[in-house]
Amino acid sequence: MRIGIVIAIERELRAFLAQGGDIETVTVGRREAYHVTMGAHDIYAVLSGWGEIDAASATQFLITAFDVEAVMNFGVAGAIRRGLEVKDLFAVRGAINYDFDTSLIDDVAPHQYMEYEDAIIPLDEEFTALAKSINPEIRETVVASGERFIEDPADKDALAALGCDICDMEIAAIARVAERNGVRAFSVKCISDTYEGDGGDFQKNVTAGAEKAFALLRELLLHIDDAGELC
Repeated sequence: MRIGIVIAIERELRAFLAQGGDIETVTVGRREAYHVTMGAHDIYAVLSGWGEIDAASATQFLITAFDVEAVMNFGVAGAIRRGLEVKDLFAVRGAINYDFDTSLIDDVAPHQYMEYEDAIIPLDEEFTALAKSINPEIRETVVASGERFIEDPADKDALAALGCDICDMEIAAIARVAERNGVRAFSVKCISDTYEGDGGDFQKNVTAGAEKAFALLRELLLHIDDAGELC
């Protein structure tokens, strides 16, 4: 199976590169991807950069340049509910783009795209279920995804009120672009900063969190055959 992996920042990319194996750098136009064979899969990973725009661009690049059948993502996220801890793992079943809102002119709820029943952009249910079977302690969640690093408790409370547990800056774009192309999407997130935390906690925990998230993603890939079926 051809799988693309969108990785937001350099320190998260290091977790991917540290896996070993024969990793090849592939250049297409002005972009680079990292290719490696993992189990039954051809993996193409790309460093997207921060935010939804860069994540959308990277996702479409993987789909167009390498004809990937699934786009995956791993990395860290911030907790927006009390009681969650650094290094807690989450399988993402859906994302809400909290910066998107046409409810003043369209017959939709805030943050809802017309094509969906509600504000949640869905990710692949089978991959999510597989992650939970591999690690029963992993939680299933909806991510509040947008263009800001969230630190203010009032902002966290507002996003939690949408039904989300964690926040990031990429997964809504990845899920949306994948869905528009008929490609499966999946993400594993690990908390780097708690509800009480801030940017300093993110800086301290991002490397270890990314490594933990990638370890689960890698194990998940080994449970999928070359046709994308669970094995």
